[in-house]
Amino acid sequence: MQQVRERQKNIKLGLDLAGGVSITYQVKDENPTEEEMKDTIYKLQKRVEQYSTEATVYQEGSDRINIEIPGVSDANAILEELGKPGSLEFQDAEGNVVLEGTDIKTASAKTSQDNMGNKQYIVELNLTDEGKTKFAEATEANIGKQIAIVYDDEIISNPKVNEAITGGQAYIDGMESYEEADNLASTIRIGGLKLELEELSSKVVGAQLGEEAISTSLMAGAIGLAIVFILCVSYICFRDLHSSIALVIYTGIVIVLLNAFNITLTLPGIAGIVLSIGMAVDANVIIFARVKEEMAAGKSVKSSLKSGFQKAMSAIVDGNMTTLIAAIVLWVKGTGSVKGFAQTLALGIVVSMFTALVVTRIIIYSLYAVGLRSPKLYGSQKPRKERDFLKRRVLSFSISLVIIVAGFAMMGVNSANGKGAFKYSLEFMGGTSSTVTFDKDYSIEEIDSKIVPVVEKVTGDKNVQFQKVKDSNAVVIKTISLDLEAREAFNKAMADNFGVDASTITAENISSTVSSEMRTDAVVALVIATVCMLLYIWFRFKDIRFGTSAVIALLNDVLFVIAFYAISRTSVGNTFIACILTIVGYSINATIVIFDRIREELKTKKKNEELSGLVNRCITDTLTRSIYTNATTFIMLAVLYVLGVSSIKEFAMPLMVGVLGGTFSSICITGPLWYVMKQDCKKNKRGRGNHDITPVFALRSTYGKMVCNEKRGSVSGDCREISDSSDSCPPDTES
Repeated sequence: MQQVRERQKNIKLGLDLAGGVSITYQVKDENPTEEEMKDTIYKLQKRVEQYSTEATVYQEGSDRINIEIPGVSDANAILEELGKPGSLEFQDAEGNVVLEGTDIKTASAKTSQDNMGNKQYIVELNLTDEGKTKFAEATEANIGKQIAIVYDDEIISNPKVNEAITGGQAYIDGMESYEEADNLASTIRIGGLKLELEELSSKVVGAQLGEEAISTSLMAGAIGLAIVFILCVSYICFRDLHSSIALVIYTGIVIVLLNAFNITLTLPGIAGIVLSIGMAVDANVIIFARVKEEMAAGKSVKSSLKSGFQKAMSAIVDGNMTTLIAAIVLWVKGTGSVKGFAQTLALGIVVSMFTALVVTRIIIYSLYAVGLRSPKLYGSQKPRKERDFLKRRVLSFSISLVIIVAGFAMMGVNSANGKGAFKYSLEFMGGTSSTVTFDKDYSIEEIDSKIVPVVEKVTGDKNVQFQKVKDSNAVVIKTISLDLEAREAFNKAMADNFGVDASTITAENISSTVSSEMRTDAVVALVIATVCMLLYIWFRFKDIRFGTSAVIALLNDVLFVIAFYAISRTSVGNTFIACILTIVGYSINATIVIFDRIREELKTKKKNEELSGLVNRCITDTLTRSIYTNATTFIMLAVLYVLGVSSIKEFAMPLMVGVLGGTFSSICITGPLWYVMKQDCKKNKRGRGNHDITPVFALRSTYGKMVCNEKRGSVSGDCREISDSSDSCPPDTES
């Protein structure tokens, strides 16, 4: 346990949890355009993600760019590694510029082998479309000559052109080490910025949320896990003691791997872990629910354990795979906090599958081997009263529609009142960054309890962010955009309440940390992930209706959460993106469990059994799992909400709403929706296969004693009079 705690201390924390380095660059160019600033910021964002996926880049004023990199304390080291953004040119022997840094799409260090099999270190260049044309012309004209790579008037490489390069991809060799190749690639990348930058200042800043956020989050997590353990042990219980042990092992493995893979943990990252904990509990619940069902069928404990694990396998694998697909897509296509969320989620999913299918199996079979074999220890299946969920499908669909419509209506009302559809935070809207130097070194807790309330009162902003500057009394306070009057009121409040010299307060407007490109990347990643999940479900279930129903339910859950944000006016920031992504992963997993049971039952469906009865039975059989699993996740979030700081509360509450919405949709929406689409499909098939069916039904409805006796697919048939005991057409043979 001591080792786990030591590993925990070594986990890299994000800027919101632990602080890091803040660097301010000044643009050398006069009057840079908005497009040039956005392009430079986006390229810098991609550049600094090598240090941390949670690094942020945003504009300050009209010609400054701020970079914040979490988890580091040596600003000079970062500046040295990051390099000094400057001008980059490719020049021929006469000094003519044949290529500019902006023509380079990517530059990366590679290791390869030459014709003799010797290892060599190279830099791979990928050019833009415009750069491809320029470079083709330049290399064709300079075969056998050198083209120098010039960075801020200094030649950093002078490679010889061996042949014309027309494919848009080039290689620079001759490096003595991988580090040398990597440094050259790094310089080329940073020189590919549209604007030239110079360092204005650098400082080490403290955590945005403070130490209290970390401690309360850890305490909430511990309490939540303890409650889950108690529920596990009380839920008929010996069998779920195995689940508790497996969950402890799962937590330990995650902590170790977070450190091993050097993953930066932030608030969105915690969301990924919360989701994966819920899925870990879910997997164990599914396993032991199937074990109980096998024992109720009269099988021995050993046979029930074997069969239970086998039958649970498909639901666990499919549920986790769909969520893992989403995580992989989000990691590849996402940026910033989206990528961090995806990393922790993917890690948690892999570990949860391992603990459920391997660790839990080892534990339970080991205990069985040492003599714990009584059926009472593994629980018993209580008779379930089948509930008619399909009968209430219209009501369920209506409730869902009303909530969604209410959300959109509130967006319209808010917009009409000039408040905006949502209450956007600094991450989305930008604001004002004020640096205040106090007469004493306030702690994070003192700033949160004494200074922030004053700032909130004078600015009207309930989402104030702050950072301490290391080795000084300065505090960076970020608020909504303040006009001249508001800034004067802010300065006066700082002077009156804390004795600050108002003349020393500096303020700059800052852009959003979530750029339009990052938002676009997040949306694109989400769309691709959804399509991939749809295709996976279609492939695994051999029925597009399963995938379609799952995606519609997923969209329903997302709109539920969006409606909550609109109605409650909860701040929309980075946590909003994490929350939506969490609900997507959670919703699809819950749905898969029900669909897996329907797929299983369809294989053994009796010919005369109504499809409606089968669907109701499958939902009823998985009802305990749905409630139990969602309850454990809800408890974790509820404890986090009660004990967490304000920013944690704003994160936990929407997730709680999302869990409730996901529970409702998985139980009341997905199964009935699949049933409706299935029935519509059967009707369409009948209509296409029997051209004269309509007139026959007309006769039947009119006289009550006429029935169709035609061959399927024939254009014509004959109708005959039958007795009163028969009042229906021959049954459709389609299952």
